[in-house]
Amino acid sequence: MSKQLSSNQKMLITGLTLTLVISVVVNLLLFFTSSSQIGKMQESSENKPLYWVAPMDANYRRDHPGKSPMGMDLVPVYDEGTSVVNEGEGTIRVSADVINNLGVRTVLAQYKLLHNNINTVGYVTYDEDKLVHIHPRVDGWIDKLYVKTIGSVVKKGQALYDIYSPELVNAQEEFLLALERNNKRLISAAENRLIALQIPRSAISVLKASRKVQQSITFFAPQNGVVENLKIREGFFVQPGATLMSIGDLSKVWIEAEVFERQAAQVQIGTKVTMRLDYLPGKIFNGQVDFIYPTLDAVTRTVKVRLRFDNQSGDFKPNMFAQVTIHTNDDKSTLIIPKEALIRTGTQDRVVLALGKGHFKSVAVLVGRFDTTSVEILSGLTEGEAVVSSAQFLLDSESSKSSDFKRMHHDDSEEHQSDEEVMSATTTGVINSLMANQRMANISRAGIEKWQRPPATMDFLFDESLNLNTIKSADNILFTFEIRGDDFVIVAFDLQPKEQGQSL
Repeated sequence: MSKQLSSNQKMLITGLTLTLVISVVVNLLLFFTSSSQIGKMQESSENKPLYWVAPMDANYRRDHPGKSPMGMDLVPVYDEGTSVVNEGEGTIRVSADVINNLGVRTVLAQYKLLHNNINTVGYVTYDEDKLVHIHPRVDGWIDKLYVKTIGSVVKKGQALYDIYSPELVNAQEEFLLALERNNKRLISAAENRLIALQIPRSAISVLKASRKVQQSITFFAPQNGVVENLKIREGFFVQPGATLMSIGDLSKVWIEAEVFERQAAQVQIGTKVTMRLDYLPGKIFNGQVDFIYPTLDAVTRTVKVRLRFDNQSGDFKPNMFAQVTIHTNDDKSTLIIPKEALIRTGTQDRVVLALGKGHFKSVAVLVGRFDTTSVEILSGLTEGEAVVSSAQFLLDSESSKSSDFKRMHHDDSEEHQSDEEVMSATTTGVINSLMANQRMANISRAGIEKWQRPPATMDFLFDESLNLNTIKSADNILFTFEIRGDDFVIVAFDLQPKEQGQSL
């Protein structure tokens, strides 16, 4: 009997144990399930956007995704209360999928050497140190002209012209009379007069030997070169002071180039340059700045610089057009960012800071010099800060509506006052025709909701600060324009994909 009870007790204990285990397992499953659901509910609540806004108009809000009046996707706005990023007014938050769709890229502001090249034009001229003008010192007639065309090549000592002059005849007779009298003082005075009248020494030697007066005296070229101008013909009567011809030596030439006033401080004597000629395509000539002219052209606002090149081969010909690149490398590192990261308007330069965790803020900066790919930042940024280099136009449009721009320590009242004085709007459009030389374009723009203006096709001007090399006809652009008197002036623009432009 005791054995049977023992067996029943064992079965009861076993059943109670299984029941307890099952209860514990079920409770654990219920606990983890409820915890997971609560976590998901909390996560869903935290990640749920508060509302959606139009990228170009923060006043257009909806409680669900959709399209803005311009046809652009609405941007979700999340609760910023739990955000750890707090950079003051103007900080915006963008979801990761929107950042990915916009193709946002960032770069770091770094200290580097600014390799600036100044591209300008120049013209080949004579070396004025070796340009000789021929003038007579007596009245007379040109009996014979040996050089009869402009551009003729002459050698030093080559005969140029014969001249008959009564004054030269009288000077020779006085010299012969002094020789006959054998008076050294008279001989020296008469010979010096012949030299002063530029009679060649060879002619004086012949006069001493022959003791015969020469009616016509031959004058010779003082140097090698080419005849730059020719203002006489045979039989002409000439007088002292008249320019008979000019001879330029082309063994060396000057290239005179011009740089803008804002670039003049970057050019120094000895700065390296490279030059190309349309006359010799593909050939590059290396040289350096030889002289910087001390005056500024009041009309063109440019400073003239001079380059010197050897021309023994005769490749350079006066008045040739030259393409000159001046390499103004700086030995001092400076804070630079890519040019595409800079947003330029008519009144202010800005960049969009990437603050991390989807947060961005538009700040004002002060820019300095530019090169082909980078721009110098004088103030407004520090080394290591991340700035947006693509799609920054959309981010700046949203951030700048409420940004304080205090990083530049501007006077907020002045900035606000200047913004109120200029009427501006941002919209999209398609360039129908572009006249880059006149800085004008005909654009079919979308409607402007805040002014209640329908779509229209009209002419726009571009601000002088904008580079028009990146756009062409048929491009879709997102642009901001200002009304200046009777003109509509575009102060900022960004290219848009073809697909997006067509949907707009």
